Amino acid sequence: MQSFLDPAILFFIFGLLAGAVRSNLEIPPAIARFLSLYLLMALGLKGGFALAKSGLTAEVAMSLGCALLLAVAVPAVGYLMLKRLVSRFDAAAIAATYGSVSAVTFITATQYLGNQGVAFGGHMAAAMALMESPAIVMAVLLANLARQREGSATAGGHGLKPVMHEALTDGAQLLLIGAMVVGLVSGDAGEAAMQPFTGDLFKGMLAFFLLDMGLQAARNFGTLRGRSPALLAYALLGPLVHAGAALGLAALCGLSVGNGALLMVLAASASYIAVPAVVRVAIPEASPSLYFGMSLGLTFPFNILLGIPLYVGVAQRVL
Repeated sequence: MQSFLDPAILFFIFGLLAGAVRSNLEIPPAIARFLSLYLLMALGLKGGFALAKSGLTAEVAMSLGCALLLAVAVPAVGYLMLKRLVSRFDAAAIAATYGSVSAVTFITATQYLGNQGVAFGGHMAAAMALMESPAIVMAVLLANLARQREGSATAGGHGLKPVMHEALTDGAQLLLIGAMVVGLVSGDAGEAAMQPFTGDLFKGMLAFFLLDMGLQAARNFGTLRGRSPALLAYALLGPLVHAGAALGLAALCGLSVGNGALLMVLAASASYIAVPAVVRVAIPEASPSLYFGMSLGLTFPFNILLGIPLYVGVAQRVL
């Protein structure tokens, strides 16, 4: 219940309500884009500063290894299940969406852990960056295989090389990695110099961005009307299963509570920015209203309102 009293979460709820009543409240796209980039830059700097203090440890290597394993396993298993419910193209697109990660969900989780006094490693930002691209590449490969099965290998196809280039050079991801490097190199002096940017402003900027995300989520509920109940169940139960797999890995590898909780958040989140943008071009046969509506309309609100406190609470008990 305490998480609902957090101002950032309250602004998200306010955005949901404003969107539900069809208010004309709107955050201009350019400002929303700036807020997204600011949050990623601040997160990257924080992660770099923390890495400069801790250095490369066994837990860092374990965390990154677990993240990479989940980045491959989640979309692979998801595709095998989803292709029984929808077309292979839709299955590949949804699997990619849920195999990748939501940066805002992760950032909100780090803020929640900070409020709870739970320590976590700055390298988890690197884990987030590591989990962004594998699902996209797998989805394109699966879609190309589906086209070959249907005898339309060239129709609507999209080469793997340009998709990999787009996935690996995405501006937001590069900003996150670049900011981590800057934080790592500048160390304590850089942290002191950037404190107003990464500290004082962060909470307000996150609240502003979550207001916009609440508006967007409410306006995407309608795209799911008439969809299969099994798909809607996947959007809510899938994150719990993925978080459970992450918890098992975290326990097996001896990760700390904070790092294990963030690994669960990453596994449970679904992309609604990077992956849909690439998949819309790479897999035009898939329905954007399906994979985008599921991730932003159901999974994102679930994780922000209920998932994060649940994952952290379970990690505290198990780890």
